[in-house]
Amino acid sequence: MRKKIRELGIEIGSLETGKHNQITDVPGVKVGHVTLKKELDEKTVIRTGVTAILPHGGNIFLQKVPASCFVLNGFGKTAGLVQVEELGVMESPIMLTNTFSVGTVWQGTLEYLMEQNQEIGDTTSSVNIVVGECNDSYLNTVHFPVIEKEHAKLAIEQAVFDVEEGAVGAGTGTMCFGYKGGIGSSSRIIHGGIYTVGALVLSNFGKREELCIAQYRKPSFDETEIPNGSIMIIVATNAPLSSRQLKRLAKRAAFGLARTGSHIHHGSGDIIIAFSNGYTIPHFSESSYYQLPPLIRDDDPLMNELFQAAIESTEEAILNSLTMAETTTGRNGRIGEAIPYDLFQ
Repeated sequence: MRKKIRELGIEIGSLETGKHNQITDVPGVKVGHVTLKKELDEKTVIRTGVTAILPHGGNIFLQKVPASCFVLNGFGKTAGLVQVEELGVMESPIMLTNTFSVGTVWQGTLEYLMEQNQEIGDTTSSVNIVVGECNDSYLNTVHFPVIEKEHAKLAIEQAVFDVEEGAVGAGTGTMCFGYKGGIGSSSRIIHGGIYTVGALVLSNFGKREELCIAQYRKPSFDETEIPNGSIMIIVATNAPLSSRQLKRLAKRAAFGLARTGSHIHHGSGDIIIAFSNGYTIPHFSESSYYQLPPLIRDDDPLMNELFQAAIESTEEAILNSLTMAETTTGRNGRIGEAIPYDLFQ
């Protein structure tokens, strides 16, 4: 049984974690995975999947959430972030998958949302679907089109509050710091327990010598064969923030990534998406205006707590993606080794 970093006696930061130490400690947030593992032959080995993050339990298109993103390094193939930046809202589940399956997952998510909202593209506007990706081609035969539209729908439908971490979903075939990476999550509670900040990452970056928290162990394989990789970081909170403030929060999450030792390589897509479900914005309204709730002041000490929570939960989520991932075999006889726990002693 693999363990989270805290179960190894290592505590990250000083803020208290949420009850489950996962992004779903933010009330209403759910996460679903579809994990695909198949061996067709030595060269065609499937180690991939889809992950869905649902901002709240209602109809996300009809009740949008404020959101923003920060592109730390743009070597990525995401969909939907241009409109998120323009309008400052999220109106779909946030979907994660491998690099070559962004289009398929986008299409599957579109069909799911149109089944929920038949007005889309008919009596109302189109819908903006957000899909992020990481290149899992070290272990996965990425050019084999195994992911189908139904996998996107299933990931959404299977979303739960108890997040499975490690080599699952979109993280089934990814690598991190030369070891097996994948999905990791963590959370922090602030302001006397009123607000929660949670992070979920899809980790797929870095070399062994860059990992700050563990002793360096020289790999027994050619690390240059591993793509420069990427990371998708999703930050959620129930604190009432504007999209502009959420961009500030997303920028701070980059420091959580840096604390782990990432060099943000040239070929690494490092992308952060932040949203708040502390209030929603209705799609339909008879008024020309909508009323925002009281938002946190930028100069209030609470904003610094939010920044710290984003940094700490991101750093711990990345480490959890490592410590929770199991050794995974892949194409061409490759092995993604689970990080040995004795490296942390």
